This record gives sequence, structure tokens and C-alpha cells, in this order.
Amino acid sequence: MGCFECCIKCLGGVPYASLVATILCFSGVALFCGCGHVALTGTVTILENHFSKVTSDNVMLTDIIQLMQYIIYGIASFFFLYGIILLAEGFYTTSAVKELHSEFKTTICGRCISGMFVFLTYILGVAWLGVFGFSAVPVFLFYNMWSTCAAMKSPMANFTNIESICVDARQYGIIPWNATPGKACGSTLGDICNTSEFYLSYHLYIVACAGAGATVIALLIYMMATTYNFAVLKFKSREDCCTKF
Repeated sequence: MGCFECCIKCLGGVPYASLVATILCFSGVALFCGCGHVALTGTVTILENHFSKVTSDNVMLTDIIQLMQYIIYGIASFFFLYGIILLAEGFYTTSAVKELHSEFKTTICGRCISGMFVFLTYILGVAWLGVFGFSAVPVFLFYNMWSTCAAMKSPMANFTNIESICVDARQYGIIPWNATPGKACGSTLGDICNTSEFYLSYHLYIVACAGAGATVIALLIYMMATTYNFAVLKFKSREDCCTKF
């Protein structure tokens, strides 16, 4: 067998579905965690400087955001390990690898582990659907503020009193109702939209939401790959039982 044929045969043993899912998962989680972490920090700065200038009014929100940032660290670490494990599982259960290694045998333990990955990946997929929906909330809030600022700057706008146009952060439940000032109106609102913190946080939330969506797609691919691998293991176990008689 020549070198070219050997390379083609080795490439045939690569689980391309798991490989694509791993790359997509790593990229999505990295975007979600990295951009989300920086965007949360920018959000705290905006709230403290413009909507809740009394520190005691947003202590709980600051603690929640810090907790979410710690959770982001855990998510990044977990999915880095989980992606590698699923990729390794894909290498050892793909049918192409079984053709390369004719003496490959399945065990009850191996089938149980494969079934566990199917169940765990399904649970993670459902959970990330919730994360994806949750990550769209700050995008919606920032978009409302941005669209309000854009409407004030539009030459087609015809406002008698621009100072009556306000964005109240208290109505979203972000800060308590007794927060001071709690809202931004007119020129103050325009100044907020022109800050680098607002511009950066708004676009980072969009990227983080896109990263969460990419992770959902990656987990869907993982689910299909792990389900197929589990089915192949079941078929292989039946084939082994039949050859014993």
C-alpha cells in the first residue's frame, strides 16, 4: 500500500461531524464567554455612571453580574473538556475506525458511556437553547436604547420637546425603583449612546448571542453524531453476539 492510499485510509477514519461540531462549539463558547464577560463589565459601568449613581441601589445587580462572570469561567472550562471528550468518543466509535481495526469489540461499559453522552448532550442542547434566548434579552434592551437615540438624531424627527424622550432602566427590572436617577432623557440619553461603553457593550452582546446560537448548532450536530455512534455500537454488539453461535 502506497503512502497516498494510506493517507486516504487514515482520513476515512476521521469523524468529520464531531470535528466540525467541536470547532463550532469551541468558537461559539469562546465568543459567548469572552464577549459576554466584557459586555457585562461595560453594562455595570453604564448603570453606575448614568442610571444608578448611588452605590447601595445596585449592590445586588453588581453581585449577580459578578456571579454570572464566574459562571462564564466554568462554562468555558467545562465545554473545552467536554468537546475534547466528544471528539475522542467520535474517533473511537465511527464506523470508519471499525473498518480500519477489524478486531474492534464493543462492551457493555462502552455502550453505556456512549448512551450517557447521548443523554448529556441532549440535556446540554436544551439548556443552551435557554442560554441563547437569555442572551437575546440584553440585545433587545440595548437595541431599544439605540433606536431611541437614532430617532432623536434623525432629520425626519419632529419632536416638540426632546427632553421628554426617556429610557427608564427601572421598568426592565435591572435596577430597583428607588434608584437615582433611574432614567435618562433627551441630551443625556444621546450622550450615553455616544459613549464607548455603550457602543462596545451593544455589539459585544450581539456577538455573544451569535456565539450562543453557534453553540446550539454545534450541540445539535453532536446529538446527531452521538446518536449515530450509539446506534452503531448497538448494531456491533448484536453482530458480536450472532457470531458467537
